[in-house]
Amino acid sequence: MKVINNADVSRLVTQEEVTRALESAYQDFFNGTAVCRPRVDVEIPSSSPDRFYRWGTMEGGSAGKYFAIRCKSDMIYHKTQGSSVTQEKYCVEPGTFCGFILLFSVENGEPLALINDGVIQHMRVAADGAIGVKHASREDSSVIGLLGSGGMAKDHLRSVVQVRDIQRVQVFSPTKENREVFAEKMSMELGIDVVPVDAPADAVRNVDIIMGLTDSAIPVIKPEYVEPGHHLLNVGGGGGIPPEVQALVSKFLRFGNTDSPVGWSDTSFDDEHLTWQARSGFTERAMASKGRAHGVFGDDRLIYLSQVLDEGQFPRHPADVTYSERGNLQGNQFHAVAGLLYEKAIDAGFGTEIPTELFLQDIRN
Repeated sequence: MKVINNADVSRLVTQEEVTRALESAYQDFFNGTAVCRPRVDVEIPSSSPDRFYRWGTMEGGSAGKYFAIRCKSDMIYHKTQGSSVTQEKYCVEPGTFCGFILLFSVENGEPLALINDGVIQHMRVAADGAIGVKHASREDSSVIGLLGSGGMAKDHLRSVVQVRDIQRVQVFSPTKENREVFAEKMSMELGIDVVPVDAPADAVRNVDIIMGLTDSAIPVIKPEYVEPGHHLLNVGGGGGIPPEVQALVSKFLRFGNTDSPVGWSDTSFDDEHLTWQARSGFTERAMASKGRAHGVFGDDRLIYLSQVLDEGQFPRHPADVTYSERGNLQGNQFHAVAGLLYEKAIDAGFGTEIPTELFLQDIRN
């Protein structure tokens, strides 16, 4: 069994390879050879009134290939800075995190790898952003209004420039130094004009694509930012786009929904994640936001990625406002990217070997 760390991941795969792996995994899902479930969170109050424990998993697999489960162990709290509220997390202490992927063979059940999820997590979310931009944005889109300057913002730019001829990015984040450092770094790396601006409204003025990529607990894409022809993309930022922005969207591209469990065919599971929570002990101070994770929205404006792939194009008009989101197919991603990493690690001799026998036993479970 291989242990593959974040440094290995960075050396083994490119953003373009991750995007291709996800496109293939989605096609397997649409064909019925892959399966996944929504993300499931379990939340438990801690002894501190302003934070709680969250265990999160998502899983899936594909016939003849791999099964993977991604696991996260986090302490969650919320931080207020001016008018913004962000969700923060850590494991053991601030600045350290616990997230990993366990990969198995679906042919004999063998545990194959344990992989740090930090780098691949950013890459797979950015790949989703690029797939949405590729299919739903105007082909001549060249200017991005970017809200956020963290790791997700960097990876999304690296991903989106592969599917559109991006010439200029206008970036805002609340900390001036962060957005300026981001602009300088990404300008040099990508060879495009990345400009820091002093207000969100300046970032989204005269752009083709608006990307909200923040850890904000409240929405960052506002209705006054949206103009005809825009493509919208949001990760974090309050868990989605608010109803007043949804009302302005002409067409919603949703990648898909997980299938219902066997025997539950009359029950749909379209929420981004499902949460089980201890029945008492939570405080308003800890829970800055609560309620359902949004399910399917868009009514008759909704278009699924499977339809787009079948028909060969996304039916948009130049003035349409489009929005893309994965839906709840996260569990279908990690078997594809972890399988790709495992095969590359074998070929390159990367990773730390640990005896598979440590994970096997002679007592039937």
